[in-house]
Amino acid sequence: MQTIAIDGNSLSLEQVEAIATKRTPIALTDACLAKVKKCREYVDKVIARGDVVYGLTTGFGKFSTVTVPLEHTAELQVNLIRSHATSVGPVYSTAQTRAIMLLRVNVLAKGHSGIRVQTLQTLVEMLNRGVHPLIPMRGSVGASGDLSPLSHLALPLIGEGEAEFQGQIMSGAEAMRKAGLEPVKLAAKEGLALNNGTQVMAALGVLNLLEAERLCKYADLSAAASIDALRGTPRAFDPLVHSLRPHPGQADSAANLRNLLANSPLRASHKNCGNVQDAYSLRCTPQVHGATRDALAYARGVLTVEINSATDNPLIFPDEEKVISGGNFHGQPLALALDTLAIAIAELASIAERRVEQMLNPALNRGLNAFLAKRPGIDSGFMIVQLTAASLVSENKVLAHPACVDSIPTSANQEDHVSMGSISANKLTQVVENVRGVLAIELMIACQALDMRGISSSPVLERVKALLRQSVPRLEEDRIAYPDVNSAIDLLASGAVLSEVAAAGVDLY
Repeated sequence: MQTIAIDGNSLSLEQVEAIATKRTPIALTDACLAKVKKCREYVDKVIARGDVVYGLTTGFGKFSTVTVPLEHTAELQVNLIRSHATSVGPVYSTAQTRAIMLLRVNVLAKGHSGIRVQTLQTLVEMLNRGVHPLIPMRGSVGASGDLSPLSHLALPLIGEGEAEFQGQIMSGAEAMRKAGLEPVKLAAKEGLALNNGTQVMAALGVLNLLEAERLCKYADLSAAASIDALRGTPRAFDPLVHSLRPHPGQADSAANLRNLLANSPLRASHKNCGNVQDAYSLRCTPQVHGATRDALAYARGVLTVEINSATDNPLIFPDEEKVISGGNFHGQPLALALDTLAIAIAELASIAERRVEQMLNPALNRGLNAFLAKRPGIDSGFMIVQLTAASLVSENKVLAHPACVDSIPTSANQEDHVSMGSISANKLTQVVENVRGVLAIELMIACQALDMRGISSSPVLERVKALLRQSVPRLEEDRIAYPDVNSAIDLLASGAVLSEVAAAGVDLY
């Protein structure tokens, strides 16, 4: 497995996912190590001079006016990590934790944090050897960065807290020992270098954005299957229509629908049926899906900048011989982007559930059995599966309410405006999961409807249906439904569907 070089400036979103999910190893570049070393030398110089500098020789937050004697500067950093590790609730998954660790490594590699090379290298080795701190999900307000969860990240580094190693939960000290690593004794500034920044919300944002981009493709795919099953018309997807409203996402979604529906015998069988236009949930698919895509493009831009940014406080500039206390830790850019992403991706499920209704309602489904039951009345078919989709869509409506519009002052009003960006990130994770569930339900129901038509759909949609049928057989009579729903969800999560589409020679934008 090829090692990814980390320099603090050129990390991509796709590399974050690879390191988080595939455990791709990382290594610091020589250039970044030189910058880290130079920055640390300047920190030592400042401390030796006895300068009063926030976080180096003073307390934190409201205690920034309290000067700490030189002999207590190391103790100050350990106390910072211990006292700030206050998060509660479920812990982040291994993939999420690895993404958080990676982004913290990347910001430290920029050489403006004042950490020692050996401390940074130990954090790199923790990631490479699979020592994953247990980081509870709730406790950050998203300004002064993700102070609390990042403190949990730092605990095993100093031989404290808890960690997962090789699938087992154990003390941080034991995990480090089993991985062959020595815990670090923090020096001045290092505690603050480890827990000050936006890496929790940024990491969750990256993983969710990449999955959301895949869900946009799934949404076009399940929509195409629904449209063909409903004997819909593709006239509304004509490039002429979309050239007059040239939003990029709309054009891409329309192109996907045209490609997915091309050469469908089912479409040809009713070509002259007189259907002029369909319900909005079919006809306006490119406009709705496209708006989501454009919102995702905005979020991608924010995250690309953020993961390669210095978000510490104070920031150290050894070339200019300055230590500057600023506000790059404030999560507002991320909070706005992640709230927007949640709103945008939720719409994919909202319109998909309406297409499900079109296929199940005998007044709307153009000749199909009610609820796609083979024996309506004896069998309920997919009647209650639609309720699950409705439930997920309704939950998303609550979760889509922006967190960033709230602010509760903390630290005796020193931190009097906060972003709540970690809350934006946490609820976004649930929204993405819910959307995947609704799209899986739509695809499952659309495939049942296509089977009931008895005429083949397009070649690519037939291949996708055949893939689904390996784990979700056609519904001939009522059976326990949840295993089918879970199998469809797992299929989307696996990436196999997009691989099958690519194998069919269809490119999805």
